[in-house]
Amino acid sequence: MDKASTIVLASSLIIIMLGMGLSLVIDDFKRIIVYPKAILVGLVNQMIILPLIGFGLVVLFPVSPEIAIGIMILAACPGGPTSNLIAHLAKGDTALSVTLTALSSFITILTIPFIVNFALVHFQKEGQIIRLDVVDSITQIFIIIIVPIFIGMLIRRYREDFALKMARPVRIASAFVLALVIIGIVIKEKENFVSYFQQAGIVALLLNVSTMLVGYFSARLFRITGPRSISISIESGIQNGTLAISVAVVLLGSTEFAIAPAIYSLLMFFTGGVLIFFGIRRDKKHPEPVAG
Repeated sequence: MDKASTIVLASSLIIIMLGMGLSLVIDDFKRIIVYPKAILVGLVNQMIILPLIGFGLVVLFPVSPEIAIGIMILAACPGGPTSNLIAHLAKGDTALSVTLTALSSFITILTIPFIVNFALVHFQKEGQIIRLDVVDSITQIFIIIIVPIFIGMLIRRYREDFALKMARPVRIASAFVLALVIIGIVIKEKENFVSYFQQAGIVALLLNVSTMLVGYFSARLFRITGPRSISISIESGIQNGTLAISVAVVLLGSTEFAIAPAIYSLLMFFTGGVLIFFGIRRDKKHPEPVAG
């Protein structure tokens, strides 16, 4: 992808993370004290179980190195603003969802370079191996993710009315930009897209569904029920497709690695819709308070 497209993608992710910052307040981070068990279960699912499931799937299924690496990049990018929206619509604990997304965003600054480098070394052919510069990658991810979140939080702190007013337009703009990026990737890889879709579609769907199931049942295992179990399921299974595409294109300069995250970004809206349907249905039958 050319330099202009790379700049547009990086800028769009900055806008998305700024929008996420506009929704955050300091109390979101204090929730670690309020319900540490739910936070810990969610983070273990996001940071450890998710990459392991991703690796297991690409080893189990006969996919190309490009798809395998794309799935691993995706598995290194948990959460995201979309998961917060789905959690809210599915009657989950939105506050828990936002907290998990915020915490994982900070942690992935360190984990993404190592998970992605592992995938690059493991799946690429000898003589074709490229690697991320760890320090440079951490710096770029920090600038693209953490700085906009901090700016958004500052705006929310000192201009709350403006922050609340801008939250919806920013979400709409970010969804529009993501759609354009996916269309651009499909056009650039049009010759191989059908083959890639056949390989990546089932693996991306399995990654999505299996991690949501693991999230839900791990929450129940630790006696976390109701809206919080729904949020842990969503945060475990809905990945940050935009960040994964950005890692592939901006940090690695490869639209081939971005194919799997792009396909995933389309599929997750269908599975997210199913979650929303059952979440609303469950809420009508068994309404219960979120707090506590």
